Amino acid sequence: MCGGSGFIGRAVVGELVERGGLEVRVLARRAGGAAGWAGGGVVRGVCADLTRPASLRGLCSGVGAVVHAASYVGRDPVRCEVVNHAGTVALLAEARRAGVGRFVYVSTASVYGGGPHRGVGEGVVVPRPVSAASASRLRAERAVLEAGGCVLRPHLVYGAGDEWFVPAVARVVARVPVWPSGPVSVSSVIAVEDLARGVAGLVGAPGDVDCSGVYHAVHPRPVPMDEVLLALHQCLGVPLPRVGEVSVREHRALVARAVPELSDHQYALLTRDHWYRGDRLWACAGVDPGPGFAARFAGAAGWYAGRLGGDARPGVPGAR
Repeated sequence: MCGGSGFIGRAVVGELVERGGLEVRVLARRAGGAAGWAGGGVVRGVCADLTRPASLRGLCSGVGAVVHAASYVGRDPVRCEVVNHAGTVALLAEARRAGVGRFVYVSTASVYGGGPHRGVGEGVVVPRPVSAASASRLRAERAVLEAGGCVLRPHLVYGAGDEWFVPAVARVVARVPVWPSGPVSVSSVIAVEDLARGVAGLVGAPGDVDCSGVYHAVHPRPVPMDEVLLALHQCLGVPLPRVGEVSVREHRALVARAVPELSDHQYALLTRDHWYRGDRLWACAGVDPGPGFAARFAGAAGWYAGRLGGDARPGVPGAR
């Protein structure tokens, strides 16, 4: 498991442990990266670094499947290339050397670019990434696919450990208490625990089943943004924004001043349609996609309440 100490990776490790009967080897850049696990499986931390290919030597020996969920999502193009693309190529080479049977790479639907995207299936839209991070992850995807691996493209992921999606919405609403006029955007979302079950399902699929290719890792029902805003209000006390007082252009200008760290692309992900068909993942993984946004968000509300702090109150800058 590469990236097993991150938001998605920890959920995947937890799911694999819960299933039992597996030894889970977690790649971590620092000792203790796999600490805190217990359950029916065995978790063993291995110190290695994607940016130092020599440190990967022997990592995959005796491994049946590799799950790669590590990524750099900042704006440094050199680091994006070194971590996301070159690091993936190095890990693939080590997996190939060790004869690993299955390689699952958790990428992002952001490789498609700005949208709008409505009901898009795998292979329908040509990826056009608009950030260095997404472009490097697309190059990583191509290397994985050429090697016969699996690529998962989640869009907006939420749940305990989410440092971007829900915190970003809460921060925008707290600092700019209006929402743009026009049709409400619709987005594909997935709870991190359901994404983890999908990944684990692919890992555990019989060896004679061809799981290669691209999968949209999304819940079958896309979620309108007004449902997200209502859930934040009801579960976390985030004020409901006033709707229809400003245009999208005016709203973007207000948000750019109030939340300067939010890029144009990130703003579009929250305000423009981005929803995808994801039936193929759940069919191939052999698992149910879960109960959907309302139930899963309510279950994570306690974690978010502790995480958001000032972001949930108007006029108070967040911790990020």
